[in-house]
Amino acid sequence: MVETIRTAYLGELRTEVMHVKSGYRLITDVPKERGGMGESYSPTYLFCASLVSSILSVLGGVAKSPDFKGSIDGTIVRTTKVMNDKPEMVAEIIMEFDMPKNNFTDEQKKILEASARNSQVGRSVSTTMKQTLIFHY
Repeated sequence: MVETIRTAYLGELRTEVMHVKSGYRLITDVPKERGGMGESYSPTYLFCASLVSSILSVLGGVAKSPDFKGSIDGTIVRTTKVMNDKPEMVAEIIMEFDMPKNNFTDEQKKILEASARNSQVGRSVSTTMKQTLIFHY
C-alpha cells in the first residue's frame, strides 16, 4: 500500500494534511461556532471543494476532447454547503457554475451538464446528500 496523504492532529480541532508525493500542506480548522479557530477550511468545506474540483476535472476532460471543440477555462463555481443538525452532516451542496462566454451549443451544454453529474467524487457520496448543479452560460 502506498501512502498518498498524511494527516496530523495539531490540537484545538486543527489538522495538517500533507500530499506525500509533492509535500504540499494545508490546514483544516473547525469553525468558531463549533469550537474551533475557524482560520482555514473546515473538513466539510474541503469535502465540498473535492466535489467541485472533481466535477471541474471531468468537465475539463470533456472540453479537451477533439470532438467537443470548446473550452471551460475561466469557469467559476460558487458553492453553498447546507448542513443538517440531526444527524450533523452535509445535506446539500449547491454549485453554481459561471461558465465562460464561449457560445456553447445546446448539444455542448447537454454534454457538460450530464458529465458534471458523473464525477468520481459525486458518485462516491451518499445518495441522501443532494447535489444541486446550476449552470449559467
